[in-house]
Amino acid sequence: MSENIRIMVVDDNQLLRFGLLGAIDMEPGLEAVGDASSSEEAVELYKKVKPDIVTMDYRMPGEDGVACTEKIMTIDPDAKVILFSVFESEEEVWRAVQAGVKGYLTKSASAVEDVMEAIHEVAEGYSFFPAAIARKISMRKQQEELTPRELELLQMLGQGTSNKELVEHFNISMSTVKHHITNIREKLGAADRTQAVVIAYKKGILKLEED
Repeated sequence: MSENIRIMVVDDNQLLRFGLLGAIDMEPGLEAVGDASSSEEAVELYKKVKPDIVTMDYRMPGEDGVACTEKIMTIDPDAKVILFSVFESEEEVWRAVQAGVKGYLTKSASAVEDVMEAIHEVAEGYSFFPAAIARKISMRKQQEELTPRELELLQMLGQGTSNKELVEHFNISMSTVKHHITNIREKLGAADRTQAVVIAYKKGILKLEED
C-alpha cells in the first residue's frame, strides 16, 4: 500500500490546475491521481480514483465547488475536500463549511507552502482554516446557536431597551426575560448584558445602523 497522500485537483483554470498538479508531484509524500475542470467531471473522477484529498475551486462554470463537494460527500461521507476561493465573505465560508469542506484557502493569500500544509493537516484528520476564515466560522456558529427570539432580544438590548420594556414588548414575565439574557450571555461568553452587546457587535452578529 502506498504511503503517499493521493490528491485530486479540481479547477476550471487549466494553468492553475496544472500548476498545482506540478507542485503536488514535487512534494515528498504527495501524489496527484487526477484532475477535473468541472463539477460533473470531478464527481465521476472521484468514483474512479477515490483520492485521499480533493482540492476544489469554489467558482466553476455550471455547479460551483460547494455543490460539487455536497455531491462528493453523498458518495463518500468521509471525503476530505479543501476549497480554494477568491471569496471570503461569511456567507460564502459558512456555505462551504455546511457542505463539509475540511479546509478553506483564499487564492490571493495562499502560498504554495500554505497549500501543502493544508493538505498534510487535512490528511491527518484535522481541519485547516486560516485565522481570518476561522473567525468567520466561529462568529457564524455563535449566531446560529442563538434562537430567533434571542437574536431579536439581543438586538433590542443593543438599542438600550430595558428589561421592563422587554417584558412589555414580548408579553412575557421578567423571569423569562432574565432567562433569555442569561442564555445569550452564556452562548456569547459574556459576563453581563452590556458585554454581550459589545461582543455581538464585534463579531458582526449585530450590525451598526447607518444614518
